[in-house]
Amino acid sequence: MIQPWRMKRLAAPMILAACLLAACGSTRKSQDLNATAEQVYAEAKSDMESGINDSAIKNLTRVEALAAGTLLAQQAQLDLAYVQWRTSERESALATLDRFVKYNPSSPALDYALYLRGLVNFNDNLGLFSALARQDLSERDQQASRDAWQSFKQLTDQFPESRYAADAQLRMGYIVNSLAKHEVHVARYYYNRGAWLAAANRAQQTLSEFQATPAAEEALYIMVSSYDKLELPELRDAAQRVLQSSFPESRFLKDGQGEAERPWWKLW
Repeated sequence: MIQPWRMKRLAAPMILAACLLAACGSTRKSQDLNATAEQVYAEAKSDMESGINDSAIKNLTRVEALAAGTLLAQQAQLDLAYVQWRTSERESALATLDRFVKYNPSSPALDYALYLRGLVNFNDNLGLFSALARQDLSERDQQASRDAWQSFKQLTDQFPESRYAADAQLRMGYIVNSLAKHEVHVARYYYNRGAWLAAANRAQQTLSEFQATPAAEEALYIMVSSYDKLELPELRDAAQRVLQSSFPESRFLKDGQGEAERPWWKLW
């Protein structure tokens, strides 16, 4: 789990040092209307470490107001987004991060803000029943995945040397594969219900957008089978040739021939 108050560590080191110094000898000074931003932040940090999330959110919001326009306010805003995410307030976390990116384009922690925004979408909570059903990323609504990819892409484009860039690249690859799997998942759904033209079109869309992904193999097979059902031999044979040349060891091939007539449920 990422510990935001230990990152970069997110903002300037002098800010964190100032916050720690302000905490010395202080007990709940944030309750004092005259408490400084540094004192309030120190208590917010303590709340975060103790898991007292409601108090942390309240204190971080107050730090933003007290230290407006400073690096400390930026630090508090990023910590706030992290706590909101940790407490499953996804929409609030995204709103906080969008506000940060919009109003702090030159922040030393902009790369982390983009990375965290990507993580919030990437780890969008599937919920208890989805977890029990072992639903994976490819079987859920894909908008969050696309939004995560965009954030990671912005990070890697703007900050290729960022400490978060390598992990963002890995996650982008995973997202692309999942998006492709999702398209195949939909195409397979159409095929199983006899909507062969819709299945072929969705499979073709997979190849157009995600040609270099593993899901392309199954997409080609769906096209072969769908065109066979539609009695379109030229399109079927063309898709078959691409499947054979691209995936000569495909499980969807038998002795160099497509298995369009093999019962569908035996393939998945």
